[in-house]
Amino acid sequence: MIRLHVTSDLAPGAAVAPTLDQSRYLTQVMRLKAGDDLLVFNGRDGEWCAEVAEVLKKGVILRAVEQSRLQVFGPDLELIVAVVKKARVETIVEKATELGARRVRLVLTHRTNADRLRLDRLDAIAEEAAEQTGRLDVPLIDDPVKLETLLDDWPDGRRLMFCDETGGAPAIRTLAQAGSGPWSILIGPEGGFSPEEGDRLRALPYASAVSLGPRILRADTAAITALGLWQAAVGDWDR
Repeated sequence: MIRLHVTSDLAPGAAVAPTLDQSRYLTQVMRLKAGDDLLVFNGRDGEWCAEVAEVLKKGVILRAVEQSRLQVFGPDLELIVAVVKKARVETIVEKATELGARRVRLVLTHRTNADRLRLDRLDAIAEEAAEQTGRLDVPLIDDPVKLETLLDDWPDGRRLMFCDETGGAPAIRTLAQAGSGPWSILIGPEGGFSPEEGDRLRALPYASAVSLGPRILRADTAAITALGLWQAAVGDWDR
């Protein structure tokens, strides 16, 4: 069954107008016709069975029929990652979506040296990954900010899993001891954090420096590994 993320409100009989690109996908790639069924979700109203109501010259109109799943959200987990090369950032966004991150925050560090990113492209990657994995929401992708700025505005009650390539306690053990709740996972740039950044991160009362094993991992591999370890220890994989 095709799943499509839409922005329209969903209710019985509600008309839904996909974007032009989505309409082309439905009619030209998937060859849907009037009366054909699909699933739609908007991140607010759950998942709905819908049908193609009209095929127009420029676009299609869908009609919501009935709700198939109530709206649910995954754990309050966000991934913070230093900007690296474009292809690796795109992989990180896709895999973070698949692994249940609610938000991806991009940061600029002292050693950041990377391609210029297109946020609309990253949003599209997250949307497609959410459609394919059965999620009922699409993670937010934030504009890059300086790491110092992000830490200065850190919210109360949120823990930080700081993946430290210079060493730290095993991630699984640290997570099991700290427990669930709002968490952020921080992945550094190629070349690691500067000494000043590392010192500040280790001094934060809400941060836990963890090791991802004996090997130095690239940013995309580290992000996937850390998200998987977090989900296994305190996430929603037991649902």
